[in-house]
Amino acid sequence: MLRIENLTKSYGDHPVFQGLTYTFMPGCMALCEEGSTGKSSLLSIIAGVIAPNAGDVWIDGHSLAKAPRQAKARLAYVPDNCLAFPTQTGRGLLEQTALEKSTTVTDSVLDLAYRLGLEPHLDKRFEQMSTGTRRKVFLAAAALGDPAVVIADGPDKGLDAGACAVLAEQFKAWSRDRVVLFASHDPELVQACGASAIKVADLRQR
Repeated sequence: MLRIENLTKSYGDHPVFQGLTYTFMPGCMALCEEGSTGKSSLLSIIAGVIAPNAGDVWIDGHSLAKAPRQAKARLAYVPDNCLAFPTQTGRGLLEQTALEKSTTVTDSVLDLAYRLGLEPHLDKRFEQMSTGTRRKVFLAAAALGDPAVVIADGPDKGLDAGACAVLAEQFKAWSRDRVVLFASHDPELVQACGASAIKVADLRQR
């Protein structure tokens, strides 16, 4: 469902990683290393937000380099920065994401939003929301369109205990038939999701 091939990234003269090649099978995996190991860069490359210096990403059989639209249609992404659209409402983001994925905001998506505690906040603008509330909107949006791969950078940041429990339950459910790859420093979340802890430097499978 997700394969990275010879991914290399550097910023100026500073190499972040080189030659990452790995096939991710359905399941839940957590990048939980401390320090600057390239976690966010890797997740951003897989999500198509930044470009690698070399290599490619394959999502559900689609090359991100050659067929970005088809690849991104099979992907859900929860970024570290959830304030990219400060004047947009939470409901607006859900509707926009649904349109991009040629689907609708279904009852199951709204159910996830409500379980996360979003019901009184969906019509607020992102600039009016707390950090945790913004992240909850993106987590709800990740359920749109039945993605094959879910990528999340710090999905638990700013979440209350109840929302963290819902997050773990949802990641565990998704991981039964899709790839869930996230970065977090919370060992309790990693354990609750049943996630395998991996390191960026270990992604060298041939």
